[in-house]
Amino acid sequence: MREKISRITFHVSRINPMPYLLGIDQGTTQTTAVIVNERGEMVEKHSSHLPARFPHPGWVEQDPRDIVRTVREAVAPLVARYPITAVGFDNQGETFIVWDAATGEPVTPAIVWQDTRGQSVCDALAPFVNPDDLRQKTGLLLDSYFSAPKLKWVFEQHPDLRRRAHAGELKFGTTETWTLWALTGGKLHITDPSTASRTLLFDMNRFAWDDDLLALFDVPRAMLPDVRPSAGYLGEVDFGSGPLPLHALLVDQQAALFGQACFRAGEMKCSFGTGSFLLMNVGATPRLSDHGLLTTVGWNFDGHTAYAFDGGIFVTGSAVQWLRDNLKAIPDSPASHAAAHRSTDLGVVVVPALQGLAAPHWRTDVRGAMFGLNRSTTSDDIVRATLDGIACRVYEVVTAMSQDARQAPPHLKVDGGPSGNPYLMQMIADLLNLEVRVSAALEATAMGIANLAGVSALGTSLDTLAQNWTAETCYFPRMDADTRTAKLAQWEKAVRAVKAFHE
Repeated sequence: MREKISRITFHVSRINPMPYLLGIDQGTTQTTAVIVNERGEMVEKHSSHLPARFPHPGWVEQDPRDIVRTVREAVAPLVARYPITAVGFDNQGETFIVWDAATGEPVTPAIVWQDTRGQSVCDALAPFVNPDDLRQKTGLLLDSYFSAPKLKWVFEQHPDLRRRAHAGELKFGTTETWTLWALTGGKLHITDPSTASRTLLFDMNRFAWDDDLLALFDVPRAMLPDVRPSAGYLGEVDFGSGPLPLHALLVDQQAALFGQACFRAGEMKCSFGTGSFLLMNVGATPRLSDHGLLTTVGWNFDGHTAYAFDGGIFVTGSAVQWLRDNLKAIPDSPASHAAAHRSTDLGVVVVPALQGLAAPHWRTDVRGAMFGLNRSTTSDDIVRATLDGIACRVYEVVTAMSQDARQAPPHLKVDGGPSGNPYLMQMIADLLNLEVRVSAALEATAMGIANLAGVSALGTSLDTLAQNWTAETCYFPRMDADTRTAKLAQWEKAVRAVKAFHE
């Protein structure tokens, strides 16, 4: 029956041609491509796993060729079956590659956003950098999370690469820039303002690379890509089945913000994956945080500009993987829901800072910890406490955003694999005392970049996209105020202890 339906659908599409949009989400663990129709509905998706390597503590790398390969593999079966009107391409954000401008051969691995090798650069530059001036210009902190400190580290460790960069022999790019260069034979060396705003080299107010920051990090302007609008015709790219028009570029989390239809100031989303990434639309004018958040470009195109508060939590899905693979506490990730419900010892607390505490603490030196263990503690208690710890981290960031915005969000929209964990979603709703809406779109990020391409190529309105957004499941708070207060006090005590331990 399934095959018969497929043939009928194909036959009708030939009689009544429909424009299809291709969205490519080049993420940290996989590349996912989706086909979206003109109504903003996902028709089909395909993914390809992207491996990583960890050569030293704190180092996270990927093979640049694997990035291009996974994009080709994810896209190939889709472009062969659908007539594509426009392509949108989102990327990992801070992850970057340096390559030979003449040959296109990478001279560095892809140095991933999680990598901390640039911390020594940040420490050395800190006495010479006014953090308030840096935030005014970039919205960011002097932190190894971003591209520039790690790029300067590369130059310090490899003087020949620095020499070649200043001689105009090398190019720099985030994962979409690198892939587009590779697929077009060097014809496209471009990025967009949202991605450029994650480098620590970009003035988010002027939408331009900044000479003072380039000098600070010793980066020659000639190696950087051209910054183009987030949407509009950007050129053509060939995935192996002929050239297709590229119409949209964004960072993955900004693509998810767009995909969740958070078009109005105050609307917020959280995308769960390796980490948890929360963005709140703050409107067309940049605003700075007083509570440990970043400010980033959401998108900028054709009169549409959005900035966002950004709160990254680096460990979420990876904490569940740690429970599964390292502790053998669960057989698979979905089993964490049942394990949490079996837990009977609510005194166990886990601070899942397996890669430091990012927003709003920004303590890269901190590591995870468990509290309240006793002879009766079970693996179920540790699983439950880890999920509670993830929920508490989300609570911290949403609270900081609400304080900075001087208003609570109307609700929290969520997407990504862990959003399918009922225990975790209910705990977040309970701690926030706020409705949590799980997106019906399983691939909100890829669909977001596809729909942005549709805004450019098809003239789709933001109002239409907002009306089409639907929730699969909604979680409403049901925890009483006293329990909530006690649980959050327990968490805050644990975080203070972890910070003190590493001072």
